[in-house]
Amino acid sequence: MALDGIVVRAVAAELQRCVGARIHKIHQPAEHDLVLSVRGGGLNSKLLLSANPTYPRTHFTTAAYVNPLEAPMFCMLMRKHCEGGVIEAVRQIGRERIIHIDVRQRDELGDLNFKTIVIEIMGRHSNIILIDTATGAIHDGIHHVTPAISAYRIVMPGVAYTAPPDQGKTDPLAVAFEDQFRELMSQPGEDAPIALHQSLVGAFSGISPLLAKEIVYRAQTQGTDESAAIPALWSSFSSLMEGFREDRYEPAIVTDAASGKASFSVTPLTHIHGETLSFGSVSECLEAFYGDKAERDTVKQRAADLIRFVQNEKSKNTAKIKKLEETLEEAKDAEKYRVLGELLTAYMHQFSRGDESVELVNFYDEDQAMVKIQLDPQLTPSDNAQRYFRRYTKYRNSLTVVAEQMKLAEAEIAYFETLLQQLNDAALSDIEEIRDELVQQGYLRERKTRGPKRKKAQHPSLLCYTSSENVPIYVGKNNMQNEYLTNRLASPTDTWLHTKDIPGSHVVIRGGDFGDATLEEAAMLAAHFSQAKDSSMVPVDYTFIRHVRKPSGAKPGFVIYDHQKTLFITPDTNRLKALPVAVK
Repeated sequence: MALDGIVVRAVAAELQRCVGARIHKIHQPAEHDLVLSVRGGGLNSKLLLSANPTYPRTHFTTAAYVNPLEAPMFCMLMRKHCEGGVIEAVRQIGRERIIHIDVRQRDELGDLNFKTIVIEIMGRHSNIILIDTATGAIHDGIHHVTPAISAYRIVMPGVAYTAPPDQGKTDPLAVAFEDQFRELMSQPGEDAPIALHQSLVGAFSGISPLLAKEIVYRAQTQGTDESAAIPALWSSFSSLMEGFREDRYEPAIVTDAASGKASFSVTPLTHIHGETLSFGSVSECLEAFYGDKAERDTVKQRAADLIRFVQNEKSKNTAKIKKLEETLEEAKDAEKYRVLGELLTAYMHQFSRGDESVELVNFYDEDQAMVKIQLDPQLTPSDNAQRYFRRYTKYRNSLTVVAEQMKLAEAEIAYFETLLQQLNDAALSDIEEIRDELVQQGYLRERKTRGPKRKKAQHPSLLCYTSSENVPIYVGKNNMQNEYLTNRLASPTDTWLHTKDIPGSHVVIRGGDFGDATLEEAAMLAAHFSQAKDSSMVPVDYTFIRHVRKPSGAKPGFVIYDHQKTLFITPDTNRLKALPVAVK
């Protein structure tokens, strides 16, 4: 990845569409993210501002975000000072990864206020800061930086805003002549010679190592000395910079064929050999690159407590089965204790209270072998015999009970494995449904929240894919969705699919008029939304809905079925991505 100053310039150029538009709504769906709904001047879009330490970025977004029931304090502050305001300017600071958004807003008294939203895209030091444009004072930041963290730069309410320290590099777009370029590239640095792409990174702001390698590659300078390299390098450098000055960008994601690593830039990356995916805008490129990764991280954070709980419950049942197996092993000797009780009863006259053991002839043994029986010296002969009979009865009865308990524990483990798979594939909107299910099943207590209770939807939302034959394919991503899809939405003649003996989603093909392509795509979806998503030749069962039923008292999403056929499928991610999908 390379969200460098040049990419930020491309983003800032794209965000010029916001100038003159009004900030309609502000939400903070995650700890590090703000989403601004921007309308006006022909624009009706959402703007994502993210200070995520791993995936910081800013761009237009089409993703659906789940907002918390109570807005965080920073979100409330942003609403107070910016909601309803007009965006007057969007600008990049130098060639740094910093964007300023100027906002004009009237307060409750009708007075004009001018604020600046500062987005600093700097890895783990990323931040979103709201400052008063006139005074430069900080209203607040999404992340606080106290004097204990940094003596140079404090981000706290009321403190004067200090920009990140200047790196002392030259703006590459300001370099117009080869002599100037040569001088900057030949400035004294380290004692040992460094690679040309490292010299570019060290001399110019906004150029990442990835872009620097592309410049060097285009200059075809490998194997030449510096005197020959600089003219070719200047030609490559000036050609790229000329395009950037004119805001000509070609956003693309390239996946290296050798390593599988994906990288993006706003110019073709010809030095990386692999699959290239081009985009019509920088925002589309950034959303495609970061969207899934950032959402997975957010989902993991939101679902962390659920994942821990489910893993603990699974571990408890695994430990329970081990103990039950030990009990079962002991219970296999139940008949032995009956025999010992019978011997003690028959030879009761040969021992008395106080004896610790007795050796008796085992008349149940063909060889009439002697057997030594341990006694409790505090018990009478009769009580010692009864002690062995009680043990016999206990173990004999436990055989049935233990078998039932093991069956229940195995069912619990299967259930929790299914939940773990669903949490692994969950979107933000799915987490609460899984939490609600655990509450309904009595595993969790319902969380108490202040304010009005969240209204529950009449039915869960389902993913609806459209196959290449224009047939709808529905996918349930958790037990609540599976239950609704299979038992309520689907018709008896619809086709139902599920991975064979593998935790996964219920998939339903609506109607009976479809061909092999639709069946393959539905099977791929069943495999993709399962524990075997990264495997090949995944077995997928399919049958009509009329052959699928839920046993009485079974947990949500659990069904049994018959009359099934099985096909083996390898999920094709690109083929699935090409299928239109909607939430219904």
